[in-house]
Amino acid sequence: MPSQKLKIVDMSDETITQNTIAINSQHNNARFKFILNSLVQHLHDFARETRLTTKEWEAGIEFLTQTGKMSSDIRQEFVLLSDIMGFSVLVDSISHPKPEEATIGTLLGPFHTHDAEEHESGTSITSADKGEPLLIEGKLTDIRGNPIEGATIDLWHCDKDGFYDTQYIDRSGPDMRGIYKSKADGSFVIKATKPVPYPIPHDGPVGKLLQKLERHPYRPAHIHFIIEKEGYDSLVTALYHRGDPYETSDAVFGVKTPLLFELDRIGKDRAEKYGMKQDDWLLQWHFKIITAAESKKLVEEKNTEALKKVNVRFTINEDGLPEAAPLD
Repeated sequence: MPSQKLKIVDMSDETITQNTIAINSQHNNARFKFILNSLVQHLHDFARETRLTTKEWEAGIEFLTQTGKMSSDIRQEFVLLSDIMGFSVLVDSISHPKPEEATIGTLLGPFHTHDAEEHESGTSITSADKGEPLLIEGKLTDIRGNPIEGATIDLWHCDKDGFYDTQYIDRSGPDMRGIYKSKADGSFVIKATKPVPYPIPHDGPVGKLLQKLERHPYRPAHIHFIIEKEGYDSLVTALYHRGDPYETSDAVFGVKTPLLFELDRIGKDRAEKYGMKQDDWLLQWHFKIITAAESKKLVEEKNTEALKKVNVRFTINEDGLPEAAPLD
């Protein structure tokens, strides 16, 4: 039950924010209180600053309603909305800061699934005729160069036509995606296909928003990765083909310069070793991840540094996250 001591005063432009925060602050979850109260403050400030009209807010609600209706088990329209607004990349950067020596992260995107199958090193994640053959030679270490064995490398990308397996109505199982394990020396080898640029799904409300903004829906050619190992910070990232026509105008803002790759040909020796052709493509990449303890320390340092620059009362909890400071 709400506290009977809490007094709600007359509602006005000047008092509504204070009243809303007060009525929402009667619970004991300090982290949730910090998040929700900040959301209310910024949301109300947005309405005041833009002088938002009822008609405009109703249009916004209708847009969000249609976004929800468009979402399903294999298509998350809200993820697309977060992506095109640059929010997904921002949240990932805040949640998983990296030292300069580590591989940086980027957005997950809407096409990851949990049904990818585990593959042996050197085998292929693709069915026949899905694109130009690509050999990925990867290496996984910590930031000091020590190899990491037994990490899971979960990757996925589109086919030659720019579609993920989940976009096909007749999908019967995972394709163009798979899970590998790093060896004792940190290495892993994957057969895939050369990625191509493609448009994000734009037949729904997010697509209509892009049209209204006069923006294209295209993403540059890339390959997604999730790299995980107990005791280490999970790395969600993607590698992007340097020189792609959409490299500098990615619809979801995922491209970061340190994640750009260039392709070479695999040559005679690798062709013979892996049963491929000499002119097939080769991608080599060295991934470097940090420990969970290193990540936690960095998160706390970055969060404390950022919030000290603004007039916000906070404390840092055991997870390194800011939460509402107790009242004096």
